[in-house]
Amino acid sequence: MKIVVVGCGKVGRNIAEVMVKEGHDIVLIDKSREVVEDLSVSLDVMGVVGNGASYSTLKEAGIEEAEILLAVTDSDELNMLCCMFARKASNCQTIARVRNPIYYEELNFIRDELGLAMIINPELAAAREIASILSFPSAIKVDFFARGRVQLMSFVMPDNPLFCDKAIRDIKLHDKVLFVGIERKDEVIIPNGNSVIKAGDKITIVSSPLNATRFFKTINLLPNPIRSCLIVGGSTLAYNLARILIEDGIDVTIVEYKKERCEELADLLPKATIICGDGTDPDVLMEEGLMKTDSFVSLTNIDEENILLSMFAKANTRAKVVTKVNRYTYDSVIKNDEAGSLVYPKHVTADRIIQFVRALNNASGNNVETLYQILDNQAEAMSFIIKEKTAAVGIPFENMKLKDNLLVCSILRNGRLITPTGKNSIEIGDYVIIVTTHGGISDITEILE
Repeated sequence: MKIVVVGCGKVGRNIAEVMVKEGHDIVLIDKSREVVEDLSVSLDVMGVVGNGASYSTLKEAGIEEAEILLAVTDSDELNMLCCMFARKASNCQTIARVRNPIYYEELNFIRDELGLAMIINPELAAAREIASILSFPSAIKVDFFARGRVQLMSFVMPDNPLFCDKAIRDIKLHDKVLFVGIERKDEVIIPNGNSVIKAGDKITIVSSPLNATRFFKTINLLPNPIRSCLIVGGSTLAYNLARILIEDGIDVTIVEYKKERCEELADLLPKATIICGDGTDPDVLMEEGLMKTDSFVSLTNIDEENILLSMFAKANTRAKVVTKVNRYTYDSVIKNDEAGSLVYPKHVTADRIIQFVRALNNASGNNVETLYQILDNQAEAMSFIIKEKTAAVGIPFENMKLKDNLLVCSILRNGRLITPTGKNSIEIGDYVIIVTTHGGISDITEILE
C-alpha cells in the first residue's frame, strides 16, 4: 500500500520504520529538509519537504494514488487540516494525531465530521496502558483482548519450586492459563511442552482475569490493589493517566517543577494533589510520600531521568513502578524489572497503526482485530474474529500444519474461553488469539505453513 506520513518526529519516524518493514510504499512529508533527507536515506523511501496541509505538497507526494495519509505533526490543528485536504484531493483513508486535552470529549465528533478513519492520541493510549498495568500490580505488562475478557500478561518468575526447573508439560497449571512466551537474557522462546521454566525468566501468559488471579496467587505474586499513585512529571500523558486513575477511585499526586503547568493541572484535575517541586530530587519524593504510595510512575521528558527515578523507587519502596521510555534501546540494558514496567508510547501507537493498515490491506473478512508487539518486540500477539469459511476453519489442529514459532493461544466461543488442544478447531464466529514471531500476518489463513 502507498502510505503518506506527514510529520517525521518520534511517532512519524517509528511508524515509517515499521511500515517499511511491512513492505509498504512510504512517502514522508516534513518542513525540515534535514530530517526528510536523513530519513529518506536511512529508510530508502521518498521524501518531500513542505507543509502537509498544502495541496501542492500533497500532490508532489502522490496523494492521488495513496491509500492512507497519516498526519502526526506536533500541531493537532495542522494534522486535521492535512487530513481534510487529503480527503478532498483523493479517496485515501486518513489518520490524525490529536493530543490536546481540550479535544478529549470531542474526538468522535471530529472523526465523523472530518471523515477520519482513525484518531491517534499517543499519550492517551500510553496512559491507558499504564492504567492497565496498575490494575494488575503483579504483572510487568498487561494487554487486553475481547474487551477485557482475555488478558495477555508478562511477569518475572520468582524462585518457586512448583514451577522452576520444570518442563511446562510437568507443571500443574490452572485450567485456561497458557504459557505463550519466555524471555531469558537475549533468548526469546515461543514455548512448547518441553520448554523448561527458570527463576528470573520473564514469562507471558494468556488467561481470563479470574484464572490469572488464581495463577498469581499460586506463585505468591498477588499484592494488594493500587489505591494511591505518585507521578513525576506534569505532561499531557500525566494528565491523561491521572484522569483515568481518579475515575477508578485512586488517589493521585503529581510532582511538576513548572509553576504555570502546576496551575493548569490544578484547574484540570481538582481531585488530584499537585506539588510544585523538583521530582528528580529524592528528598522531595520522600517528603511527598514515596515510602507510602502504592504506585510510582516516572513521566519526565528525559529517559535517563525516568529510569534512574524508577530504579530509586524500586530499590527503596514496595510500590508498583512504571517507567516511560522513548528510546527502545534501553530495554536491553535494564535487567528484568529493576526499573519496573517499561512503557513506550510510540510503540503503543505503532501497534494500533499496524493493526489498522493490515486490516485495510486484506480483503478477507478474517483480518486482524487487535495487535500487540510482545517479547522484547520480537513477537506479536494478535486476534481475529472468524467471519467466513477458509482453509483454517473446521479442521482439528492435529490435522493442520501450522507455521513454526506460532501458537494458537485461546479461542473465545459463545462467551466460553477454550485453551486449544489437537482435537479443537477454529469455527465461524470464534474470537481467536495467536502469538508468533512471524511478522506481517494479516489473515487467519496465514497461520498455515
